[in-house]
Amino acid sequence: MSQEGEQEQSDRKKYEFRKVIEDLKNYEGSGTQLVTIYVPEDRQVSDVVAHVTQEHSEAANIKSKQTRTNVQDALTSIKDRLRYYDTFPPENGMVLFSGAVDSGGGRTEMVTNVLESPPQPVESFRYHCDSDFLTEPLEEMLADKGLYGLVVLDRREANVGWLKGKRIEPVKSASSLVPGKQRKGGQSAQRFARLRLEAIDNFYQEVAGMANDLFVPKRHELDGILVGGPSPTKDEFLDGDYLHHEIQDSVIGKFDVAYTDESGLKDLVDNAEDALADAEVMKDKQQMEEFFEELNAGELATYGFEQTRRNLMMGAVDRLLISEDLRKDVVTYDCEECDNTDREVIDRRKSTPDHTCSECGSDVEATEEDREDAIDHLIEIAEQRGTETKFISTDFEKGEQLYNAFGGFAGLLRYSTGV
Repeated sequence: MSQEGEQEQSDRKKYEFRKVIEDLKNYEGSGTQLVTIYVPEDRQVSDVVAHVTQEHSEAANIKSKQTRTNVQDALTSIKDRLRYYDTFPPENGMVLFSGAVDSGGGRTEMVTNVLESPPQPVESFRYHCDSDFLTEPLEEMLADKGLYGLVVLDRREANVGWLKGKRIEPVKSASSLVPGKQRKGGQSAQRFARLRLEAIDNFYQEVAGMANDLFVPKRHELDGILVGGPSPTKDEFLDGDYLHHEIQDSVIGKFDVAYTDESGLKDLVDNAEDALADAEVMKDKQQMEEFFEELNAGELATYGFEQTRRNLMMGAVDRLLISEDLRKDVVTYDCEECDNTDREVIDRRKSTPDHTCSECGSDVEATEEDREDAIDHLIEIAEQRGTETKFISTDFEKGEQLYNAFGGFAGLLRYSTGV
């Protein structure tokens, strides 16, 4: 399989994992009765079964009858699932979730889910029983690859943060006490200049302290440091060796940035395009730049669910672009009166709405079987037609536009279809 194909499969799997994790995070148990088990790939399944059996036995000592019953039922469900596995778990291990969750109206329902072969190996066996499922270790595995430290500063303020894959995360900020260039009355020009230089030096030390505290513990994981600001500020800061020497050595570029608040971090990433040529966010930006070029001046762009779907069905879509933040379902309405088929994209959390046929005006009902994940629906067609799928971050302006202005669905065409 090509590198592009492997990346596409990885992105698809991450999306599916994120969907499950979001559902798991929304579940609540009335007590400490939701069971999570992390199993590394080198842990024998028989050992896990033995541990679950032991926990089932010890759960008999739980005072609350309801909690006791729910915990034991969850453990029994997990034990039943483990029967489907041989000596060892799948590659990278697996995570099992089971428990009685609140379903409203004072009722509960049993939920059991097994996530196999997470993006990174499960490092150690872990048994967890609480009112929530333990999802944090999985979420960390799904974090985008690529880690860059970001620093923007002028003589008034500074911000430091991370570029993690496609996500920009502001972390720390500082404001300076550097006086303006005009001295106050009664001060000699020489004394004022000295005080001002001391204030600048103190501020640079403060900024370096923030950066060192944030970056030094991660220095072996860093792919680089980017520094932005007006000249000569950023040059003075770097030339003055304020940063820890290992962090200083990791600086891969300095860039002119007009703003030094949190928005300056985004400007820094934009201006560092060449230095970040291999970073995930820049790959997304290139996809969207090409889309907008075709949208404005060409004929090889499509957007919106239905239009993109029609082009996919024709085999005309070269690359399917989907917003990473999209959480939508598509409902298919088949009219028995006129054989027309309508589709409606709705928020995943909303119930299936009533519908009127667009052709004959008849009322059409849909069941849960007529509803599916909108992204899965399009990706299945894309795979059948040999179309690449790209998930696009919302951490830059055109990525946000894909989500907000185009419904989260778009595509670059192989040829013009007029659709």
